[in-house]
Amino acid sequence: MSELLLMGLPASMSASLEQVAEIRQPLMLLTRHSIREQALGDGFAGYALPLTEQGRQLAQAWGAALLQQTGRRLHSCISSPIQRCLETASLMRAGQAQLLGIAVETLPPIEQQLLLVEPGGFVYDVAQAGPLFFKHGSLAFINAFLRQEVPGMKVPQHGVCDLLQLLHQQSVATTLESAADTLHLAVSHDTILAAFLAVMAQQREITWADWPEMMEGVWLWFEGETFLAATVHWLWRGVHYRQSVQSLTEMKA
Repeated sequence: MSELLLMGLPASMSASLEQVAEIRQPLMLLTRHSIREQALGDGFAGYALPLTEQGRQLAQAWGAALLQQTGRRLHSCISSPIQRCLETASLMRAGQAQLLGIAVETLPPIEQQLLLVEPGGFVYDVAQAGPLFFKHGSLAFINAFLRQEVPGMKVPQHGVCDLLQLLHQQSVATTLESAADTLHLAVSHDTILAAFLAVMAQQREITWADWPEMMEGVWLWFEGETFLAATVHWLWRGVHYRQSVQSLTEMKA
C-alpha cells in the first residue's frame, strides 16, 4: 500500500482496509474522484478540469488494490456524469479487470446519476442556488446549506435521504451468496461528500479539515432490505457510525 500512498491515496483509505475486511454485508464506496488539475480561487473546480496523469494511475491502481486487499469485486458502478468522475470509475474498473485477467466490458457498466453531480441531490432549483455556489465558494456554500440559508436547496436531511435511497437500491441488488465479496462504487465530488457526511454527523458547520481529499471516500453498508426500515452504517476516516433511516426521515420531517 505504500506505493499507493506515494501516488496520492489518502492515508485514511489505506488505514480502513483492515476494518473493511471484517464487514460481511454488500459494501458501497462513495468516493470523491481521483486527483485532478488544480482549481484557482474559491475552491470551485468547475466541470471541465480533467484528471492528471497521476490521478489516472492512482484510480486504476486503487481499483486493483480494493480487489486484492478485500477480495471484493465490483458489482455495480454509478457516477456523476462529469468527465473526471466517469474516468475515475472507468479506471477503477480497468484496474480490477486487469487483475482478474478479464475484459473490462465483462464488469458492470457505469451508470450516470444526476444525484451525484454537485450540488446534485441537494438542490431543487439550480437557478436560485447555482449563482450562490459561485459567489460564496464551496466551503461557505456548504455551511450556509447546513444552516438552511440557501434558497433553492432541499432540507439537508431530505437530500441525504434521497442519496441514501439511491445507494440502498444499488446494494440490495446483491445476492446473499456473494454479499461478502461484493463492492458497489459511487463516484462523486467533494461538495457532495462534504455535505452528506456533515448531515449524517448532524454538524451545522464544517472546516477544511473535514473536507474529503481527492480519491477519499466513505464506506457504507445497510442492514435491512427495506429502505425505511434499514440501518445505515458508515466508516469514515477510521470511525464506524450507524443510524437508522427512520431517524433521518424524522429529522427531515
